[in-house]
Amino acid sequence: MNNDTDSRGVNRLQQRKVRAMKLRDLAGDQFPELEAQLEGSAGLLDISGLSSDSRHVAPGNAFVAVAGTKADGAGFIADAAGRGAVVAIASQVVEAPIPVLAVNEPRRFLSIAASRFYGRQPETMVAVTGTAGKTSVASFTRQIWAHAGHAAAMIGTTGVVSPTRNEYGSLTTPDPVSLHKLLAELADEGVTHASMEASSHGLDQCRLDGVKLAAAAFTNLGRDHMDYHPTIEDYMAAKMRLFDVLLPKGSPAVIFADDPWSAEAIKAATDAGHDVRTVGRKGDYLTLKRVEHFRHKQTAEIHIGGEIFEVDIPLAGDFQVANALVAAGLAMSTGIEPKVAMAALEKLIGASGRLELVGHTKDGALAYVDYAHKPDALENVLSSVRPFTTGRVVVVFGCGGDRDRGKRPIMGEIACRLADVVIVTDDNPRSEEPASIRTEIMAAASCASEIGDRAAAIREAVGMLKSGDTLIVAGKGHEEGQTIGSVTLPFSDHAEVRKALEELKS
Repeated sequence: MNNDTDSRGVNRLQQRKVRAMKLRDLAGDQFPELEAQLEGSAGLLDISGLSSDSRHVAPGNAFVAVAGTKADGAGFIADAAGRGAVVAIASQVVEAPIPVLAVNEPRRFLSIAASRFYGRQPETMVAVTGTAGKTSVASFTRQIWAHAGHAAAMIGTTGVVSPTRNEYGSLTTPDPVSLHKLLAELADEGVTHASMEASSHGLDQCRLDGVKLAAAAFTNLGRDHMDYHPTIEDYMAAKMRLFDVLLPKGSPAVIFADDPWSAEAIKAATDAGHDVRTVGRKGDYLTLKRVEHFRHKQTAEIHIGGEIFEVDIPLAGDFQVANALVAAGLAMSTGIEPKVAMAALEKLIGASGRLELVGHTKDGALAYVDYAHKPDALENVLSSVRPFTTGRVVVVFGCGGDRDRGKRPIMGEIACRLADVVIVTDDNPRSEEPASIRTEIMAAASCASEIGDRAAAIREAVGMLKSGDTLIVAGKGHEEGQTIGSVTLPFSDHAEVRKALEELKS
């Protein structure tokens, strides 16, 4: 019998049918501005589902009109009505063929209503925010729980992993309706523990509202999403909404203490009344005393209370030690014994595309794929391979189009400062001219060569590897496409590296 069936062999997902709910029950008591509007017949409307995309509305649905970057959902209420929506929720009342109710925060309403509509989630939920490390921390936390015997899942950039699922995803934090539907399904499948990534977009857009969290974590802060957040301070404020608004008062807040922004995160969590637990060299919950770097592992001395653990972490990079500490902090904050958590760290499997060893040459040169697509991440990954690289560090990378242009020269400078050989290539140019993106990177990367074709750049880099060298192909990680214009073509850094290595050996 698999985990999807009960003792009678009946599929749990078939057993569970979502009933229609009254609109007033979906709203609950968290939106006082709706109370008067729900006193009449509107509050008694039967709602069969929720959507913020008029194209996906089904008969009996409530349509929640949210403002996007390009259009306001209020302009699609008539379309939603034509597809069967029975009510619309918007920031203000507008003329429409169906009742329109006004709330101050339509996005938050959508999340809270979705959590009420689907009604279930794994009993123990944690969320992690930060610029880098979210995927690894969520993955490692799931692995520690699983090692301890729990049915555990993770939700994040690489998709959904659970005892019965391994599904690729494209968003760090899913939209609220998809998220709460997924959480209910995971609970129905028997998952008791789940970790998830909390992106700044997801937090700012209230996608996690309604998720009941047992603990939360902060990894670090660096330059990212400057095309969305006006300033780095605004970016940090979006991250801190996890502590300020979502985490219940008094809950554990696990914070990596060695980041320049840690003090601000600690203050935010303390001001919100949380149980702050710091990890790292400066941590007081888990204290990192020593790390020895080897080619395929790191040995860390970790102090927890009065106990000392020497742990062999089977992953490369200082940042992976940091991620492991945050994950252990989350696991311990949700009931896992320290010795169990430390034992689990010795069996960790890295998240896809996170300093992932893809192969090696006949001479032993190593080839890694990493998701580093922002300045701090590129600096971390290049710095992390230097201790065990006896030859040259070679990097292939580019920058995405229609995104933060300011990071391009910064990443060029980092690459030339920390790598011995730099090849600048294309990485999802989208609507921008690829050559222009490369030029902006090259402006601060005088040491670099330029090969626009990403596959050709990878072949060139692999072909020059010698004994002792380390290659990093950065930017895509787990992704399996190259977006040019409005078309995404199949492309995998993993596949191209393997192909180049095979050609080299033949």
